[in-house]
Amino acid sequence: MSLAEKVGQLFVMDVWGESANEPDCGNQAKYGVDTAAEVVERYHPGGVIYFNNSGTDNVDDPAQVANLSNGLQRAALSSGAHLPLIVATDQEGGRVTRIAAPATEYPSSMAVGAGRSAGDASRLASINSHELRAMGINQDFAPDADVNSNPLNPVIGSRSFSGDPALAGEMVSAEVTGYQNSGPPTETVSAAAKHFPGHGDAATDSHTGLPVISRTEQQWREIDLPPFEAAIKAGTDVVMTAHITVPSLDASGEPATLSKPIITGILRDELGYQGVVVTDSLGMAGVRQLHPDSEIPVLALEAGVDQMLMPPDPAAAIKGVLDAVKSGRLTEERIDRSVLRILELKSKRGIVAKPLVDPRAVPRTVGTPAHQERIQQLTDRTTTVLRNDAGLLPLKDPGRILVTGWDNPGYPGYPAEPVVTLADRLGGTAISTGANPSAAQISTVVDAAEQAGTVVVLTNGLRTSTAQRDLVDGLLATGKPVVAVAVQEPYDPGYADVPTWVATYDWRDVTMSSLAKVLLGKISPQGKLPVSIPAGDVVRYPFGTGLTW
Repeated sequence: MSLAEKVGQLFVMDVWGESANEPDCGNQAKYGVDTAAEVVERYHPGGVIYFNNSGTDNVDDPAQVANLSNGLQRAALSSGAHLPLIVATDQEGGRVTRIAAPATEYPSSMAVGAGRSAGDASRLASINSHELRAMGINQDFAPDADVNSNPLNPVIGSRSFSGDPALAGEMVSAEVTGYQNSGPPTETVSAAAKHFPGHGDAATDSHTGLPVISRTEQQWREIDLPPFEAAIKAGTDVVMTAHITVPSLDASGEPATLSKPIITGILRDELGYQGVVVTDSLGMAGVRQLHPDSEIPVLALEAGVDQMLMPPDPAAAIKGVLDAVKSGRLTEERIDRSVLRILELKSKRGIVAKPLVDPRAVPRTVGTPAHQERIQQLTDRTTTVLRNDAGLLPLKDPGRILVTGWDNPGYPGYPAEPVVTLADRLGGTAISTGANPSAAQISTVVDAAEQAGTVVVLTNGLRTSTAQRDLVDGLLATGKPVVAVAVQEPYDPGYADVPTWVATYDWRDVTMSSLAKVLLGKISPQGKLPVSIPAGDVVRYPFGTGLTW
């Protein structure tokens, strides 16, 4: 391989379009070519990543994704070093879902943590793995190994399995095994434990700023480290870095992605991890505050990273690495070490042996009734009843049911409207109010509640939404029976004193179906809180809370 071809292997590119040969202005703006295939042919990257909601618009339906994957693989095999691609996506479940129905949809990681079953975690990852590989995707940037110990975390939350290191570690290990060991390498995907050394205590979103994690080293070892140790022990193919600074581990102020003490000193030398290390997106603000885009990949390689994800200026990033080799700052031997890890992953995961898939076979694997039934069954074990003071649940004689509150219509890639979905399953009436209901909307809903027998109100983000809190208060003031449901992060019950509180950890259709069954008494709730929920300075609902009947 030429030096340019080897350096190309170090990058994972985002490409635009649903077809490899479909012109898209996004490719022209970022790469100076028209199609995704031409991006691969010009830059010969080691991998690509698919999105459905960032403007790249790679996803329509499973067969289309399979054809896109084949087209990009053919471009890679016919150009550069003639090497197949790592094709990646973020299919975590819950709100981080890139490929939705008719593919199987999954509950969030925190919902899985609430279910407390490592077997369920492994089964979920196994189904996800086989469906992704059938579409030509051979790497999933999952599981999330962060311990969500900070209720104010703006970016992780329900993407984490738990605020408890042991529970998170158990689930991470199970999912790594499910992703990678549930069939032949050509039918499974690489797992990627993220975001090392642990994003769970962040109070800042690393997409928009550089979080500072103020833990002592001992606290980090007790809280954040265990799930990554579990992932490494389970054999994770990949570890993804975090754009966070942890002064107790590296006092330089550099984000962990660019920190040699963290990546080489801890991850490589202390933990003995020798697999592929990939950065989180290099377009995020957390890694761009201190250095120009051309310098960041060089610093990442010096730190011990192998692959750089989504450089915002790919030409500058590649030139920066090439110039560093020419100047002697980076040796070609250093480049070779990372390229060898990447090639070993491609060989180990069966990407070299079988880079293409059969789009006609996709329906036999993706979104099958058997897969959907298994995921529904495990999701049924995750709904968590936190409070049932008046014995309202299960609903025995609810009368007319009004379902209202937060929903998610119109957000690209997220078609679910949980208010409507739940109302359909309960046989009730739906009035969606969105994330910030107006005074007029609240008045309309309160008037409707006066005519209802029971009200179910969905919440998402009460801490920052006074309007949602006003809606809940207005419904309680009617005197009607009210069931409040936190449908994303479970921390909402700390911000509203409702006699009946339920947590679902996400709002996908599969989860709303489980919620409806619990509310109607068709199944008993089995979920146990995987975090503690504070109210001010006190814990209102401790870890492990979960009522049943």
